Amino acid sequence: MTQIQYANNKRLIIGLGMTGLSAARYCIQQGWPVDLCDTRAQLPQADEIRREFPHSRLTLGPLLADDLRHYQQLIVSPGVALSEPAIVQAMAHGVDVVGDVQLFADVVTAPIVAITGSNGKSTVTTLTAEILKSAGLRVGMGGNIGIPVLDLLAQGEMDVYVLELSSFQLETTPRLSAHSATILNISADHLDRYADMTDYVHAKQRIFQDCQRVVLNRDDPVSWPLDLSMSTVGFTTESSQQDFALVQTDGVDAVTRDGHIVLRSDELRMKGRHNLANVMAALALAQPWLTDWKAAVHTVKVFAGLPHRCQWVASVQGVDCYNDSKGTNVGSTMAAIAGLHPSTRGRMWLFLGGVAKGQDFSQLGELCEQLGIRVCVYGQDRAALTEQLSRSVIMAVVNTLSEAFAVATNAARDGDVLLFSPACASFDQFDHYEARGEYFVSLVTAWQSGCRP
Repeated sequence: MTQIQYANNKRLIIGLGMTGLSAARYCIQQGWPVDLCDTRAQLPQADEIRREFPHSRLTLGPLLADDLRHYQQLIVSPGVALSEPAIVQAMAHGVDVVGDVQLFADVVTAPIVAITGSNGKSTVTTLTAEILKSAGLRVGMGGNIGIPVLDLLAQGEMDVYVLELSSFQLETTPRLSAHSATILNISADHLDRYADMTDYVHAKQRIFQDCQRVVLNRDDPVSWPLDLSMSTVGFTTESSQQDFALVQTDGVDAVTRDGHIVLRSDELRMKGRHNLANVMAALALAQPWLTDWKAAVHTVKVFAGLPHRCQWVASVQGVDCYNDSKGTNVGSTMAAIAGLHPSTRGRMWLFLGGVAKGQDFSQLGELCEQLGIRVCVYGQDRAALTEQLSRSVIMAVVNTLSEAFAVATNAARDGDVLLFSPACASFDQFDHYEARGEYFVSLVTAWQSGCRP
């Protein structure tokens, strides 16, 4: 590892969630003086933090520009927007602003595979890491999934790092220099934090800074780097003789590489066409390290996907139930519908609701109308959702998820599909999307045992 030297070692960690505390521990390990702050006026673990960092000043509440200007560097957690006025003023005053991913990228020498996008990040990150492990490589996986990147350093030297990165993390990562990077797709998300879609896309594009190799989603030009002179490999859900693509064989989709079939969709445990795109992206990202394609393909075939991501839960009275609680934006939910609807024998019942995050749901409404999908809307922003969904969409509007589930299960018949893909954040009724997904699974389990919500 190389060591970056700074003229002034005084740093301030802004945001004391899991990522911020990881960064604070890293700074202490480097012998760097560090102070801590959080924008919350009350921090439940404040006393514990003071005990762990007895030589660091801890401040809580609104950020003050006069305080921030005294630091040579601000290490900002993903949950804190760089548009905070105090941070903007500090940057104008010449204060360096980075995040934990930049600190990580500054010291690691192993190549980085970097993955972002509106949807599919966690699935592709995990699958890419598993494929590389099957090639006998030591792989560190983390970032926006599981382990904060700086905690990966304690695991010893790796052959390659596979990182899931959110747009928030990329905002504070000006020098990533990944070996291979991709924006899987772009759809409207986090518009409560970004000024517009252009601002959101710009944040995602930072993943390509000094990148050696780009994996392109040829079906989504908005996700492409502005500089296409870099080395590229692509994937597409259309037929192509180039790179990774899909063809129909015996009525089944098959993944091809340079025109040769690699595997068929009916050999996969993951379902849905969107997951075939995820498979192609993972294979393309891992390709530079692969010598044994049989091992890679076997890994893909046995990969069951991740919880809360179009996860098949159970079949009850002939009705297949899918938990896609990670579907927190319109694009993700539309991808889930596109992946599952073609194989649905009966009707599809879609559960939407939660915190809408300023999204436009009209396109989703048009898709539901076109496919005859029954929609059950619940949660805090149900009024905003129903206004934007087409009037011809068959809807039930209720308060809670359990009420929505009762409506759907009372009307569902053999061959139907229940798809829980809310297209919204969970924070109105649940602590996080995992808790929301687990609650949906509990509803399915109760229904399976003969109990109704």
